[in-house]
Amino acid sequence: MTDRPMNAPKVWGGLTQAELDDAYDQSVYAGNMATVAARYGSNSDVARSRLPAPERVSYGPTAKSAFDLYRTSGDARPIQIFVHGGAWKATTATQYAFLAECFTKAGAHLAILDFDWVQDHDGDLMPVADQITDAILWIAQNAQRIGGDPSQVYLSAHSSGAHMVGVALTRIGASAPKVIQGAMLASGMFDMAPVRLSARSAYVSFTDASEQALSPLRHIADITTPVVLAYGALETPEFIRQSNAFHDALTAAGKPSEVIIGQNYNHFEIIETLANPYSLLGAAALRQMGLDG
Repeated sequence: MTDRPMNAPKVWGGLTQAELDDAYDQSVYAGNMATVAARYGSNSDVARSRLPAPERVSYGPTAKSAFDLYRTSGDARPIQIFVHGGAWKATTATQYAFLAECFTKAGAHLAILDFDWVQDHDGDLMPVADQITDAILWIAQNAQRIGGDPSQVYLSAHSSGAHMVGVALTRIGASAPKVIQGAMLASGMFDMAPVRLSARSAYVSFTDASEQALSPLRHIADITTPVVLAYGALETPEFIRQSNAFHDALTAAGKPSEVIIGQNYNHFEIIETLANPYSLLGAAALRQMGLDG
């Protein structure tokens, strides 16, 4: 971890600037980050070798406004929408094909979103949040067109994707409260105040207005979807705190919320369990969808 000068001032929650920067830098706490990311790719190659090619479906006018749809057999099936992480600035749907079999073999379609990166908008996250919210609503509104059941649309997401889905839940809950039946948010961020103070502000252009709008923790009243929050016990202290604080706020407001802690998993490893119907997140997601047998 970063060397810390003696008596450095605290900038957030008892953390110095260096400690806060570390707490929002996954590579500091996950030394095997590159290895696990490579495993996402190799496991996705294996999944693609066994599955029919996904259908590429557009939900908007730009090249990135599309998703990979992995179909199960039959129509009017539940739909799981997955929103990937990547610090808002990296990764694509193709890297997460390894998640598909868990859902398609259980009887659900899986839609893995692509969307713009923050650098596509000169550091502004607001258009990305708009795009992801629009994508979720498009899939819900066009569920029958893609062989799904509009009354059985669920969300899952990881890291910065979990943050974006948290934002989307506040927006959708305020305007269309019955659209999403459940959400699983793994290793997310839900209050942008400490993120804005961290080194991530070097590539994200926060303002007071965007910090407020992009902090789901501040819009608990608008959330109408049951939420499962998950994180690895080996994550950074801030990522652990963020999920627990969001859970506590949801619970205090009488909103359905559950926490899953992956012992001996770090930030990158925990989402791999979503690919296994018998592991932590896979089992929980299928249970939330009523597909656990």
